[in-house]
Amino acid sequence: MKRRKIIPYNPKLKELARQLRNNSTKAEIFLWQKLKRKQMYGYDFHRQKPIDNYILDFFCHELMLGIEVDGYSHQIVEVVENDEKKTFKMNELGITILRFSDNQIFNDMQNVLRAIEHYITEFDNQK
Repeated sequence: MKRRKIIPYNPKLKELARQLRNNSTKAEIFLWQKLKRKQMYGYDFHRQKPIDNYILDFFCHELMLGIEVDGYSHQIVEVVENDEKKTFKMNELGITILRFSDNQIFNDMQNVLRAIEHYITEFDNQK
C-alpha cells in the first residue's frame, strides 16, 4: 500500500480552522452539502484544513485537491495577491487548487460540480 504524503501545517492554525468550520459562509455550507460523506466518487473531503501556514476551505488528501470558495473580498487586490501566494505554495506541496466564487456556487452549482468531477476522473485515469 502506498504511504500517504505527510503535509506540514502550522499547529497554531487549528483553533482558527475550528472557528472557520463553525462560522462557514452560506456558499461553503452549500458546497459542503455536495462534498461531505464521500458523496463525490467516494473521496473524503475535509473542511477548513490547515496546510503549511494556510487554511484550505476544502481538502481531499487522496486527490491532493484543495477547493477554495471566494467571496466578495477576493476581488480586493491584497486578497487576490494572498490567494496567488497560497495557490503557489499549495502547488509546491503537490496540491491542485480549484477556485470558485460564491456567485458560481449559488448560480451555477452544476458546473462547479462538473469541474470537480472532471478533476477526479482525470486523477482516476492517471492511477
